[in-house]
Amino acid sequence: MTERVLLIGCGDLGQRVAQRFLARGDEVHALRRNPPAGGPPGIRWLRGDIARPGGLPALPQGVTRLIHLPAPGARGDAAYRGVFIDGLANVLDALDASRLERVVFVSSSAVYGEHHGDWVTEDTPPAPLGANGRVLLEAEAALAARRLPSTALRLAGLYGPGRLQLIDRLRGGGAGAPVQPEHWANRMHIDDAAAAVVHLALLPEAAPVYIGCDDTPLPLHALYAELARLAGAPAPGVAPAPAHVGSKKLSNARLRASGFTLRWPDSRLGYAALLADRDGAPQA
Repeated sequence: MTERVLLIGCGDLGQRVAQRFLARGDEVHALRRNPPAGGPPGIRWLRGDIARPGGLPALPQGVTRLIHLPAPGARGDAAYRGVFIDGLANVLDALDASRLERVVFVSSSAVYGEHHGDWVTEDTPPAPLGANGRVLLEAEAALAARRLPSTALRLAGLYGPGRLQLIDRLRGGGAGAPVQPEHWANRMHIDDAAAAVVHLALLPEAAPVYIGCDDTPLPLHALYAELARLAGAPAPGVAPAPAHVGSKKLSNARLRASGFTLRWPDSRLGYAALLADRDGAPQA
């Protein structure tokens, strides 16, 4: 059956999601404040501002899969609430849900907070450290209260083509990480994240929440040291842990048990391939 997909927000991740639906022959609509001139051919663009009262255009009828992955226009609590709380409510109030079979809400592992390097699963109680995590957790609860068929995908830090600022910082000597105590980091290639969104959108039965990450959490200093080696950069120095993130090892066991397969199970391999594409650097 051909799906009618509506993407709310369609930046880098959203366009990769759209390409996967289009490759299946599905009909894809995407709403943005300012639709791009380019983008994957086949997307039916809608212009609108979900955070502004009256800012929505007429939404397509008979949507079967709704993907909510907007990007706030600014940092801060108000901008996050605008797209994830008010914006989500505005979309759901305006949407014809008569054929809706799944909502995928793209959230963040920031909802978990600090766990001092322990393993974290979907059953770990959330305790966000920052405003973004608190707003996303509130939005997940608001969506669940609608009693629509929905799932939240809590993504780890994304990397991929066009997301190599970390490499540039390492080359410039501007990136460091704590050594004692270790700060555990979690990553996911953006193409794997896009594949996970589509996978969950089309699952016959989905759990309320999934963690999206690769198979290989790493101490941040070990990741930085390997990336510096691959990039021919100076060895990274010692620096404080990133603020409002928390040290934890994320488990993707539930996502893998649903039948999902990662292309890039270890970020070190993914970064090596990206560097080879961008710089012609060796992959090992």
